[in-house]
Amino acid sequence: MGGSSGGVTSADKHPNEQLRSWFVRSGWSKGELARQVNRRARQMGAHHISTDTSRVRRWLDGEQPREPIPRILSELFSERFGCVVAIEDLGLRTAHQSPSVSGIDLPWAGPQTVALISEFSRSDLMLARRGFLGTSLALAAGPALIEPMQRWLVPTQMAGGPMAAKPSVQSGARRGARLSGPELELLEATTVMFRQWDAQCGGGLRRKAVVGQLHEVTDLLQEPQPAAVSQRLFSVAAELAELAGWMSYDIGLQPTAQKYFVLALHAAKEAGDKPLGSYVLSDMSRQMIHLGRPDDALELLHLAQYGSRDCSTPRTQSMLYAMEARAYANMGQPNKCHRAVRMAEDAFADISRSDSDPDWIGFFSEAELNAENAHSYRDLAYVAGRSPTYASLAEPAMQKAVELFGQDEVHQRSYALNLIGMATVHLLKREPEQSAALAEKALDIARRVRSERVNTRLRKTVDNAARSFGDVAEVGHITEQLALHLPDPLETVQAV
Repeated sequence: MGGSSGGVTSADKHPNEQLRSWFVRSGWSKGELARQVNRRARQMGAHHISTDTSRVRRWLDGEQPREPIPRILSELFSERFGCVVAIEDLGLRTAHQSPSVSGIDLPWAGPQTVALISEFSRSDLMLARRGFLGTSLALAAGPALIEPMQRWLVPTQMAGGPMAAKPSVQSGARRGARLSGPELELLEATTVMFRQWDAQCGGGLRRKAVVGQLHEVTDLLQEPQPAAVSQRLFSVAAELAELAGWMSYDIGLQPTAQKYFVLALHAAKEAGDKPLGSYVLSDMSRQMIHLGRPDDALELLHLAQYGSRDCSTPRTQSMLYAMEARAYANMGQPNKCHRAVRMAEDAFADISRSDSDPDWIGFFSEAELNAENAHSYRDLAYVAGRSPTYASLAEPAMQKAVELFGQDEVHQRSYALNLIGMATVHLLKREPEQSAALAEKALDIARRVRSERVNTRLRKTVDNAARSFGDVAEVGHITEQLALHLPDPLETVQAV
């Protein structure tokens, strides 16, 4: 029952009209909201949460739920409406949190950046074990997100100055220990290895290891280091924080992902690495597209392009143009989308063997370029009311991406995502048999990788196929296979 989800009762409580208004507009039933709360709680590791319809009714009647329920409700309604719905907007109260943990408008200074990354990574590791991962956060969007990120462009003192001059007094640091060249190279190599594991296995398998490594790097940054070593350590911290954010995004922990992205951007600034900062901003823009905020995504991308315009390699520039096309597609602006696609292709054609690309952009291959452009046209098709014209534009690029990723043993998650993307293209073209065949291939990969993004997109695609073509035998078969091998967590929780 719902007792363990808890609530602060009051003899004179009044109906929560704010929560009721959002609830009615969402179109959810009480049972569906309860199931979504339970699923999100399990994703966070809060397995003690067990909400039911009677508990939802009491919230609507004015009962104040205990943490982490307010945070979960804020996140669910934000995703539903494509805008930030704060806890206060729902008429709920939240526990006090320090700005260093909960906010994203943080000081752009080396010592503070190290302290904030250390605090957040430690909290993540500790709270994950206790079942409250991500519950102290809320998503930021609009000016609350864009304005703090614009300060990335404001010049500050480079890493290695005050940070390298004196040791921290934080307990547990190895005072006086200096990092050797081989040790630093090992840290950098380990980051590359973590990135390969993520591409192959999904974000759910090694996320804690990445967060733990990030925390260790902050310990090193709180020790006196030569300026050059400090700068390289900040780059490692930025890459690890970006990867922790990406893994969190992949498994559905959106506020946690955003906080890691913000911290990664701060660390990249301290490292003086503008291209890496632009890459982090592209991650943030991808998240905003996922959350239905393409306007915010475009702002972040333009900030990334402006900040790294004089130092990014053609591969990085191509990636940023491809993401810009995705944003324009989701804004329903086909002409600007077409132009951005062409610019992505032109920049990619400028890549030469002499280019020295960092490892973090190595994923952006010919397969990835085709995948992004195909998804832009696919998204345009949906925005334009399931347009067959844009679906036809998406098909050859998506097919090329599927072929190339099919030959890649590392980027298995990308292979699955593009199989699903191709399945959606066939649905747009009203070809359910082909769609079902591709979905079945994606299911085989989804069972091997731990990626909530893959699972969610596959379920959504098969569900759309079942609604439109439920009488097609192949669609019925993949629906059964999906229920058997990759059941929706919502279906495992019964509403009372």
